[in-house]
Order: sequence, then C-alpha cells, then structure tokens
Amino acid sequence: MNILVIDDKKSVRDAISHSLVSLGHSVNTAVNGLDGYEKAQKMSYQLYIIDHLMPLMNGVVLSKNLKKKPFCAKTPILFMTTQEIESVKRLPESTLFSSIISKPLNETAFISAVESLTTTVNDEYLSKIAL
Repeated sequence: MNILVIDDKKSVRDAISHSLVSLGHSVNTAVNGLDGYEKAQKMSYQLYIIDHLMPLMNGVVLSKNLKKKPFCAKTPILFMTTQEIESVKRLPESTLFSSIISKPLNETAFISAVESLTTTVNDEYLSKIAL
C-alpha cells in the first residue's frame, strides 16, 4: 500500500517510515503541507499520515485541500497532533480525519491505527473487485 507521510520533523518522518516499511508498505514523505499537497497530486496514495502543526501549510489546511480533490477525497487521513485530541475533535474540520493520534507517537497505538485504516482501504478495494 502506498502511504504519504507529511511531517516537518525529519526524525518523525524517519521513524514512521521505518515502521511502515517493516509492515510491508511503500512510503513517501513530505516536509510540510505544501510539499505533501504537491506530492499527493503526482501519485496515488491509499493513506495520508499528516502532522497537525507545520510551516507553509498546516495539517488542517492540507486535509481540507486534499478532500476537495476527487482523486483523494476518499483516501483516509491519520492525523497526528501534539495538541489535546479532544480539542482537535472540536475543530469543524475534524470530520476530515479518519483517525486522530497523539504525538509523541506510541508505536503500538500508531501501528494499530494504521492497520485499522489500511484494512478498511483493502476491504473497500476488494468489495469493488467483487462487483
């Protein structure tokens, strides 16, 4: 599965990429929201993992922009934040996120969230093939 990881911190991108590759996923990274938006338009992804607070374009704006594009409107978003999850859930845009996870990341919780979202994507794909 192709996954795009968007985070302004290299150490976070590297750690997430390592975890995802070890699970058998193909991973590309972006250094900020604008970079992520540009990469999302050039390649198809089955999951976006997006940091909340980034320069140039934050995660909320990036998520809004991605969901406006037909080619990625249904692609799940795993949203990562250092803010309180409950405050993020109160944002009007919180409905854009398939799942919200706290940073710093707990690897077990992170992998569980990714597996849940990738299973959903695989199930939808298989149901389309069966038709």
